Amino acid sequence: MQRRALVTAVAAGWGLSACGFKLRSAQTFAFQTLAVTPETNGLVAADLIRYFGKAVVPLVPTRGTEPPQVIVDILQEVREKTVVGVNASGQVREFQLRIRIRFRMRTPDGRELIAPTEIAQQRDISFNESAVLAKEAEEVLLFRDMQADLLQQLLRRLAAIKTLDAG
Repeated sequence: MQRRALVTAVAAGWGLSACGFKLRSAQTFAFQTLAVTPETNGLVAADLIRYFGKAVVPLVPTRGTEPPQVIVDILQEVREKTVVGVNASGQVREFQLRIRIRFRMRTPDGRELIAPTEIAQQRDISFNESAVLAKEAEEVLLFRDMQADLLQQLLRRLAAIKTLDAG
């Protein structure tokens, strides 16, 4: 029985590798240091700084330190909540939650590596006035989930830059 399961698992692995399937590995970036601006505004910028940790250096280097290799400018981060459904008596029944960020990536000398780009996420949430606290907690969780998705999309865009050389 165990041998049959092992053969099945090996066959499945061969099948997946033959089709080009590969587990997502850690992303590699063309830079070792970066600066994030603005450093304090926005939760996505804070997540980006937390993700890169010690690779984040000040935009203006202090004496004895190197300037960042790239600068990621978070140009805008907007959170929106709009009504998309009401009942016959005009009471809200559904909201749409959205987060949009605009960013660009450039070198310290001003050369754009990624032109200003917008990434957005949206989720729909039903509303029930008899469960207001539960719906508020669900809204917070949905915004947090969208924020994590935006960070992953942003990281994939940054990893797509394979070289910092001009041309």
